[in-house]
Amino acid sequence: MVTVFRALNDETRRVILDELAARDGQTLFEICSTLTTRHGLSSTRQAISQHLGVLEEAGLVTTEKRGRSKFHYFNPAPLAEITRRWPVGERTAE
Repeated sequence: MVTVFRALNDETRRVILDELAARDGQTLFEICSTLTTRHGLSSTRQAISQHLGVLEEAGLVTTEKRGRSKFHYFNPAPLAEITRRWPVGERTAE
């Protein structure tokens, strides 16, 4: 769970997850292009690749290699684990 919180502690990684949640199965090139055009983030491909590695290590991103392309997918399971541990529900005032 610590790796999940560390992964989410970076704005660029949160934006990457937002984009993968909106459209799964993107390549590194597609992610870099989207971050530049929609969010004005001009990180290098190497930097984005490192961010994806952190997200993958935390289990928030999975990858699938097809031919020469590597596709990235959002995996919400680690976030669901957090909400199982600390359920979010309506609180009553005491």
